Amino acid sequence: MALTAYQTQFKQRMKRAISLRAKADRKARRYTQLLTDAIGAAEDAATQMNALNQLYNVDVSTYTLLTQALHANSGQEVLKDHLAQSTPGEEAVIFNQVPDANGGQLLPANPLFGEVVTSTPITAPEQTAKALAVKTAPVLEVLPATEAPTTDSAAPSLQETVSN
Repeated sequence: MALTAYQTQFKQRMKRAISLRAKADRKARRYTQLLTDAIGAAEDAATQMNALNQLYNVDVSTYTLLTQALHANSGQEVLKDHLAQSTPGEEAVIFNQVPDANGGQLLPANPLFGEVVTSTPITAPEQTAKALAVKTAPVLEVLPATEAPTTDSAAPSLQETVSN
């Protein structure tokens, strides 16, 4: 039985999503291993720093703030446990037959799935409460520059105020 356009679209989108998930999993595994190695190197450096502190009777910090936080909050053992409990590709993917919905027609292109939208996007009208209020609000009259108050007004000048 041939797949409809709708079912084929699902299959393509799902394959891409599974590929992205696998790529993210590979990155997470690689970075977790690198972080585990970095924490181990920080622990080795801390051991040497402790020995030097005792040998020379000084008090130099054994960890940076970042490595201290990583060591205290997660540690190598926790990260190694997470890696050991999870194997690459552990979630089996079984393609179920997708029901032929939407009359077998394709759904519109969606950028979420890496598809290029070629049609004109639907835009909502600009009729908001604020826009309507601005259209109906009375316009304030602005005084022309010739009617602006002059310095010869009844207000006391700075000189008169200081002399009082």
